[in-house]
Amino acid sequence: MISRRKFLKNTALGIAGMGISLSALEIIDPRKLFAEVAADKAAVRWAFLVDTYKCVGCGLCVKACKEENEVPYDANVTRTWVERYVLTKTGKLYADTPKGARDGFTTDKIDLNADGIKDISKEGIEKAFFVPKLCNQCDNPPCVQVCPVGATYQAADGVVLVDRKWCIGCGYCIMGCPYGVRFFHPVHHTAEKCNFCYHRITKGLKSACVQACPFGARQIGNIKDPNDPVTVAIRTQRVGVLKSEYGTKPQVYYIGLDEEVR
Repeated sequence: MISRRKFLKNTALGIAGMGISLSALEIIDPRKLFAEVAADKAAVRWAFLVDTYKCVGCGLCVKACKEENEVPYDANVTRTWVERYVLTKTGKLYADTPKGARDGFTTDKIDLNADGIKDISKEGIEKAFFVPKLCNQCDNPPCVQVCPVGATYQAADGVVLVDRKWCIGCGYCIMGCPYGVRFFHPVHHTAEKCNFCYHRITKGLKSACVQACPFGARQIGNIKDPNDPVTVAIRTQRVGVLKSEYGTKPQVYYIGLDEEVR
């Protein structure tokens, strides 16, 4: 198997064709976070941890997710994806995620969609890295608030779910999500998103993407359990979340999240 060091060396370290704004990164205060967790009387509160230092953009997580959750393999939508970010020495930022990184990143060239292909020499790169994305399972989920029929709802353990039988395909939840993680399922024509592989984690199994990652870049756990590896990492390491300014209280935490990432 290709090593992480070799992979990073051989590839110019991604959402396709988008300009990505810079912002200050808010680092989680564990004392405040776990005070809120303690106030929640539920026995389980699922949270996800992503270590960007370990992600190599191989795409195995995306493949596993599509297969596990019956999202058509060739469809240009996916419940989870990986972005590749490249910051040049001139200060320009580029990002892409071809097919959600389903097949990994097979070329150094950056796919900017309508803006074409950007070829950046390795000598011109200041830094480059991969960032996995998925539903943030917000504690204060706007998608639940805007759903007019209750098809999107939050379980007692915090996971936001979608009931296909109730979904009318209005798209309000897709527009309401600040993370862009929702889409219409190409077969069922209902709202779709990551649900942490709820059918697996409630049976004591890992989510498909966590199980598929060979480098341990993804973890899922119960932050109500003080001994859970995810809980320990959040308590002891410098972790951040995406778009904290929206007040959604995301439950996907990142180690090594750069300020360029939105």
